[in-house]
Parts: sequence; C-alpha cells; structure tokens
Amino acid sequence: MEDHEKGREAFADEESYRLHALRHSTAHVMAEAIATVFPGAKFAFGPPIEDGFYYDVDVSRPITEGDLAALEEAMKVVVKRNSPFVRREVDHAEARALFAGQTYKLEHIEALAGPLGTYDQGGFTDLCNGPHVPRTGNCKHFKLMKVSGAFWKGDASRPMLQRVYGTVWPTREALDQHLFRLEEAKKRDHRVVGRALGLFMTHEWAPGAIFWLPKGEVLYHTLSESMRSMLLGEGYVAVRTPMLFDKQLWETSGHWAHYRDNMFRIDKVEEGEEEGRSYGLKPMNCPSHMLVFKNTRRSYRELPLRIHDQGVLHRDEVRGALGGLTRVRQFSQDDAHLFCTEEQIEKEVSDLIALVNRVYGSLGLGYRAKLSTRPADKLGDDALWDRAEVALENALRANGLEWKVNAGDGAFYGPKIDFDVIDALGRPWQCATIQLDYQLPLRFELSYTGADNAPHAPVVIHRAIFGSFERFIGILIEHFAGAFPAWLAPEQVRVMTVSEKSLGWGAEVVHALRAAGLRVHFDEGNEKIGAKIREAHAAKPVWQIVVGERDAENRTVSVKSRDADLGALSVEAFVARAVAESLPPFGG
Repeated sequence: MEDHEKGREAFADEESYRLHALRHSTAHVMAEAIATVFPGAKFAFGPPIEDGFYYDVDVSRPITEGDLAALEEAMKVVVKRNSPFVRREVDHAEARALFAGQTYKLEHIEALAGPLGTYDQGGFTDLCNGPHVPRTGNCKHFKLMKVSGAFWKGDASRPMLQRVYGTVWPTREALDQHLFRLEEAKKRDHRVVGRALGLFMTHEWAPGAIFWLPKGEVLYHTLSESMRSMLLGEGYVAVRTPMLFDKQLWETSGHWAHYRDNMFRIDKVEEGEEEGRSYGLKPMNCPSHMLVFKNTRRSYRELPLRIHDQGVLHRDEVRGALGGLTRVRQFSQDDAHLFCTEEQIEKEVSDLIALVNRVYGSLGLGYRAKLSTRPADKLGDDALWDRAEVALENALRANGLEWKVNAGDGAFYGPKIDFDVIDALGRPWQCATIQLDYQLPLRFELSYTGADNAPHAPVVIHRAIFGSFERFIGILIEHFAGAFPAWLAPEQVRVMTVSEKSLGWGAEVVHALRAAGLRVHFDEGNEKIGAKIREAHAAKPVWQIVVGERDAENRTVSVKSRDADLGALSVEAFVARAVAESLPPFGG
C-alpha cells in the first residue's frame, strides 16, 4: 500500500488525493486500450486533470470520436481483468530498454534524474511515479469524452499528437451526475443563451470586447446600479478615473515591471517633443485611486475612505483564449479600494465578507474561500507580508469561515482572500476578492495625519464582489439558464393579445405596467396565441399575460408565472404583486 500513498501530503484532503489517484490510474487503463486498438502507438504524457484525465499519443491514423466506443470496450477488458498496479524503480539503462521504440518516453527519460518509477498493470507498463489505486478494477466508472490535437510538450515546432480525454468517478451515480451536469451545462452555455435572448454580441473587428444589446444593457445596468446604490449606502464614494496613463504611473505602482506584458501599450511622440512617451491603458483602477487619495491632505478622521470605481479596463489576453463573456480584453469591475489604518483592517474585511454573503446569497450562489499567500515575485519585505497574512486569517476566523490556503497565489503587492462562487450545477467560479496591500501606499508615498499629529502610511484593501461585470453576467446566465429573477430580468412581463378586439385593452395594460416601472414587451402581432406563447417561453419573461375579449370586458388580465397559473387578476393586483417581487435584494 505504501506505493499508493506516494505524494499524499501534496493534497488538501483525502478525497482530492483519491480522485487524483483514480484519474491517474484510469489514464493508464486507457493507454493500454489504445495500445490494443492502435498497435504501435507511441505514448507521451497521461495526467489526471480536473474532473478527468487525458493521454497524448502518436498513432498511425487520427483517432476520431467514432473510435471512442471501441476504446471503451478495450478499457472494460482491462478493468475486468482487475490487475494490480505494481510499482518498480529502475535505472536509466533499464528504462531505455523497457521503453525501446517509445520515442517520447525515451526523450523524457533523458530529462529525468535518479531512479525512475514505473507501474505495471499486467498488460501495460508506463513510466510513472504514481499515485495509483490498488487495481485496474477500481477504474470501472469511466466515460471517454473527446479527442483533440496537442503538440508534444506544448511546442508548436514539435510533432502534433492525439489527445484523448476521459472522466472517471468513484461510483456510477457520481459519473451519471457528472455527465448530467455536462449536458445541462451545454444547454446553459451563456454564449448560446445570450444569443437566443438577444443579450450581447461580439465582432471580429473588436476581439475580446462585448457589444451589449438592448436587453443585455438592461441586465448590465441593473447589476451596476444595484451595486453602486448599495455601496453608496455603506459609506463608499464613487469616482471615475482616466483610462490612459503615462508609464510613470505604472513604474511607480510596479505594474510596468510586473504586469507590462498584460497591458495594451501606446508609444507616442507629442508635438514639440523629440523623444516619444510610453502610455498604458489601465488594466486595473488601484494606481489611479492612489492619486485620488494623494490629491489632498488626509486625516485619520477620514478613514476608512472607501473609493468605488466602475471604469473601463483593458487587459491584453491572448486572442486564442478569448471566449464569450468569461475571458475578454475590455471589461469593468465593481471595483473599490479602502484606505484604512492597520487597526481597522479586521472590521473592514469582516464587513466585506458580510457583503459577499449578502450579494451571493440573494442570487442563490454558494461560495468557498481561499487565502492566497505571498508569491515568489513579490514586493516588500517578509515582515509586512507576515502582518498582512495574519490580518486576513484573523478576519476569516472572526467570521467563522472555512478556507483553504492557496500558497504562492497572492498578488505581487499583497495577500488576498479569493471566493469561488458555486452555481446551480455545482461548478466553482472565481469571483470576489479581498486583497490587502501595504506596498502601493509606500510606493506612492501616501500618508494621513494620525491622532498623534504625525504622518502615517495607510493600508489599502482592494476588493470586488462581482469581479468583472462581463464574467459575472456570463456566470449568472448559466446559473439561471437565462430565466433571471424578477428584479434582474431584462423582460419582466410579456403581454400578448388574442385578437384585434383585445388590442385596445392590451395597450392600456402595457401602459399601466410601464408606468409602474416594469419592463414589458407587447406582442400585438397577428400570429395565433399558441405561437405567441411558444415565443414567450423562449424569451423567458417572469410573467406572461394573455389579453382576450373576456379580459377586455372584465378589465382583468390572465397571468402565468414561470411555475404557476395565477388566473385572472385586476391590473392593480398584478402590478402590486409584480412590483413587490421586482425589488432588488441589494441596492435599488
């Protein structure tokens, strides 16, 4: 059993370790199946990944999706044989003999030092250090998913290999649940739903930038104003700062040295100057907020000073990584920077955790917290980092939160608490962040006058709850599958007339609803009511109102919500109900 314990200390918990070992082992099972179905296959790497595994192979012809069924049958044979995974250490000479003809394994062997680990499973031997499950029979709840291409060692100048992906779970039930989530995720894909609902578009002439269409702009604006309203009520002040800055700002902040490759940069020779100047579009708001703080003399009585900014940001993401709303080049955040004393840190962070609870709870999103500690490429001395990390730990404990340590993943200027929100399908998305920063105030020479009448450097807390609006809206589209709650829905009510005789009353109803502040679409076309209702279902309004001749006579409306038939109501009764249910759960 000792061989299967190898590397256990690297995992956060027992479940993570066991899943890693199971997926690693199933990659070996798949490799043996590939060797059976494709004799002469040459193997590269076959690691476990989140929710599954893959193996990169070089075979005589391309592997297609149609080959996956045959590979699965061959894997079942390996599983049924229930061979033990047996570890053995070999020297380089033995390894070269063992993997003779395996081009990629031999190249990898030459790059390794010391004794090499191998695992045998009866019909297949691989170069590997584990960990693995005890036997191939433990790998029975699997499914092969897809095939793609991958360059050897990720180098485009090296051979193109076939990458076969699969997933495996400890039980059949867990596998079925995973496959169900994948199918449901396809239906909820924000790019598909967003296009169907007319929320946003993209264009090749503006890669990584979003065109918000009328309904999408309503969604964006509602979230933006709700957050702004809530924060102003919590004592924040709102500012708007420039998008383009001289590189001196970024040199002072440290971004020119640490983040320049991710920035859009402009070199320009100004009229009357012999030498050009370098500028950068801002990828974040924090340096400009340092200038706002420094603009006037500050007293400890003003602290904490909470500055909110929803300005436009740009980051030079690799074009091939762009996708929908979740990876863009132009975006805005519900951004804020809190300037405070060291004594105020724990309360401010606690209040921010309460904001996270309030916002995510109102949207039905759970979350997990991570404490991200100092990276190797950091600013400042270890003593300041120690104080910053302890302050965040104290706030987490004070709020009774469980968290995991994400070692080395802090920002270069300070540690942070990151929050992964959990959507309706149980998927994690990294969103909120609370970052503690002792460095930027020192680099910008910020100070406030303390009660002792002496100057002191403030501490800055960087924070966002949504993160970027674009990405958060993408998450919400998939979380709600486009059926947004009443306060957020771009189309709250759809009013449909049955015939020309009900057009007059339908128009009166629409006028009354819009006067009450509801977002209404009026379908007064000549189509039959059945077709109108089908179209309404696809548009996902919160309420559907059918106006017929009897409704016109009785001056009522026939109302259906998404999950119930509310029957005939007076316009006044429906308006009261709809307005009450459309109140924002925060801000407003």
